[in-house]
Amino acid sequence: MKNLEPERARWIKRRMGVICGLMAVACGMIVSSAYRLQVEDGPEWRDLAEAQRQRRMHIAPKRGTVYDKNGVALAVSVEVPSISADAYEMLRGVDEKRTPTRVREVATLVAGALGLDAAEVEAKIRARRRFVWLKRRVSAEEVGRVRALSDPKKTANPVRGLQIEGEGRRYYPNRELAGPLLGFVAPDGEGKEGLELALEDELRGHVEEVRGLRDRTGKLLFAEGVTNEKALAGHGVYLSIDQGIQYAAEQELDSAMRTYEAVGGSVVVADPHTGEILALASAPGYNPNDYGDSQIIARRNRAIHDRFEPGSTMKVFTVAAALAAHTLTPTQKIYCEKGSWAVDNVVFHDTHVSEWLMPTQLLAVSSNIGAAKVGIELGEARLYESLRRFGFGEPSGLPLPGEASGVLRSRGRPWVQVETAAASFGQGISTTTVQLAMAVSAIANGGKLMEPILVKRVLDGGGNTVREVTPKVRREAVPANVAKTVAEMLVAVTEGEGTGVEAAVAGFKVAGKTATAQKADPETGQYTHDRFTASFLGFIPADRPRLAIAVVLDEPMLTHAGGAVAAPVFRRVAEFSLRYLGVKPEGTKEAPLAQVAALAAPSAGKPSSSGTPWKTSTPPLARVSLTDLPPPSSPNGTSVVPTVMGLPAREALRAATHNGLVPALFGHGIVTRQEPPPGQVVPRGATVTLYFEPPT
Repeated sequence: MKNLEPERARWIKRRMGVICGLMAVACGMIVSSAYRLQVEDGPEWRDLAEAQRQRRMHIAPKRGTVYDKNGVALAVSVEVPSISADAYEMLRGVDEKRTPTRVREVATLVAGALGLDAAEVEAKIRARRRFVWLKRRVSAEEVGRVRALSDPKKTANPVRGLQIEGEGRRYYPNRELAGPLLGFVAPDGEGKEGLELALEDELRGHVEEVRGLRDRTGKLLFAEGVTNEKALAGHGVYLSIDQGIQYAAEQELDSAMRTYEAVGGSVVVADPHTGEILALASAPGYNPNDYGDSQIIARRNRAIHDRFEPGSTMKVFTVAAALAAHTLTPTQKIYCEKGSWAVDNVVFHDTHVSEWLMPTQLLAVSSNIGAAKVGIELGEARLYESLRRFGFGEPSGLPLPGEASGVLRSRGRPWVQVETAAASFGQGISTTTVQLAMAVSAIANGGKLMEPILVKRVLDGGGNTVREVTPKVRREAVPANVAKTVAEMLVAVTEGEGTGVEAAVAGFKVAGKTATAQKADPETGQYTHDRFTASFLGFIPADRPRLAIAVVLDEPMLTHAGGAVAAPVFRRVAEFSLRYLGVKPEGTKEAPLAQVAALAAPSAGKPSSSGTPWKTSTPPLARVSLTDLPPPSSPNGTSVVPTVMGLPAREALRAATHNGLVPALFGHGIVTRQEPPPGQVVPRGATVTLYFEPPT
C-alpha cells in the first residue's frame, strides 16, 4: 500500500471495507437464518423430517372368534398371504427407451405366477405407485411361484418390488352350519349380515397406528412394537347355540324341505327356563366361506326375518288368555256349530266337524270355530293385550340386524268382531319363528316370558369377561297354574286323535300344537288355495320341559298339513336333542351289561339271509335305546314269540322286548324271517333271531 498512489490506496481501502461489511452482513444473515431454522422453527422442521423418513401404518388386529356354548369355534380368523407390489422399486434401473419390452415381460411373468390378466398387471406397474395390491388371499403354490420370480438363484433377471403380505381372513370351519345366523366378513374386514355385523364393534378389536423407518425406496426397515397385542385383538364371543343341536335342526329341516319341496323353513330350539337359543336354523342356507357364490335369498335368516300368519298355533295362547281372564274353564263345553259358523257375513269352517268340545278337545282337533268363540268371549282388548304379553307384535330382543316384530294390528286401530275371531286362531296377524318359540316357552316354564339369549359371554383378548348375560324374565304372560293347565291340554294334541301325533316321541310326553295356515296373495289380498305355511310348536318333556321347539315350513307342495310336514321335524330334532343332552325317558332302568352285549354280539360278521354281513353302524340298531331292552329274565317264566314279520327294526325290537325276549338282528330294512317262529313258547329271556331285507 505504501508503494501505491495515495488516491489508489484510499480506493482499495474503501473497497475492502465495503466487501468486509457485505461479508459481515451476509454472515449475520446466515447466523440469523440458522437460528431461526434450528431454534425458532426447529420443531416444525423436525416434524417434517420425521414425516419424510418415517412411515405410519395402521395395524388391523385379529378379529375375535365366535364359539358355541361348549367352546367349539364357529368363526375364526386365520392369516393368509396376499401379494402386493412396489412399482417404483420394480422399475428402478429400467430404461424403457433402451428396453421397451421389459415392463411387459415383468407383467407377463407376474401375471402367469398369479393367474392374472397381463394387461391389468402392466397397467398397475406403469402407474408407478409405491403400493398396489396384485392379488389378495393367494394359495401356497402361488406364493412359491412369486418367491421364485424374486430369487436371483432361480432366475437370471429377478423381479424386484414384489411383497408377500400377511392378511387376515375369516374362516368358518363348519361350512354351511349356522350360515344365515353368523353372516360373513367382507375382504375389507368389516362384518356383513348376521352376528358378524351385529357384533362388529366387539369382534373387530382396536386399530392402532405404529411408526417405522424407511429407506429412500420407501421400504420399511424398523417398526415400533405394539405394547399389548392382546389388548388390540377382537373379543371372543360365546353363543348359547349348541353345535350338535344346531346341526340336527339344520339336517332335519333340509330333509323336510327336499321331501315336501318347500321354498324355505326355519327351526328354533330354546331352553324354556333360561331363554337360551340352542339352535336357530334357516333354510335354504349358504356357506359363508363362499358367500360370493350364494344367492341373497339363501343368506336370509328366516327365523327372525320372515313374518307369516301363525294359524292354529295361536289357539294355544287364546285359550291360555281366556283361562287367565276366567272367561273359560278347563271343563267348559263350547258349541262348535257342526263345522260352519258365520260372523259378520264371514263364514268360518272346521276341518274336523264337531258339536260340543271342551278346551282340551278344541286344541286336539284344532277347531277354528271353538277358538273364535273363546276369543270373542274374551273380548278384543283383552285378547290383544294377552297376545302382547306373550311377545307378539314386538321384536324378541335378539342381537341380530333386521329382526321383524310381526303385526298384531293394522295402523293401531282396534279389531272388529270378525277380526277378533280370526286373530283367535291366527289369521289377520303375523309373527316370526323366534316369537313362537319364546311364547311357547312361557307355557312350558310356568307362564314367564323370557328374554331370549343368543350371546352368553364376551371375553377380551386377555380372557377377562367383558359382559355376561344371565336369564331375565321380561314379564309374566299368564299365571303359573294356567300355564300348567294349558301344558296338560297340549299333550292331547300329540296323542290319540290329535292332529300332532307325528310329533310324539317314545318314552316322553310331548305338548304341542300344529298349524296349517293359508297364505294371502299380496296382489288380490285374498287367501290362496295352493300355498300354505305348515308349522308345529311344542315342548318336551311336557311335565318337566327341557326343550321348546318351533318348526315352520314355507309353501310345502306335496302335502301342507302341519301335522304331516312340521311335526315329524319336531320329533326327530327332539329325539336327537334329548339323547344328546342325556335326558332319559320316564321309567328308564339300567340294563344289565350282559343284555347290552347280547344285542351287539350277533353283529360280529354273521351273514344275513341275503348273505350280507350286518354292521353295527346300520340305522336299525343305532336307534335302539335302553328302553327297548328286555327286563331281567326269570328262570321259571316263559314267553310267546310275537309275530314281527314285515315290521321295521324299531317296531320289531319293541314287540320282542315287550315279551321279554332278547332280539338278535341281521341285515336291515323290514323283517322277512324270524326264529323261533311266531307263537312258539320259549323261556323268558331267550333269543329271537330277526332277519331283515330292504323293502322292494
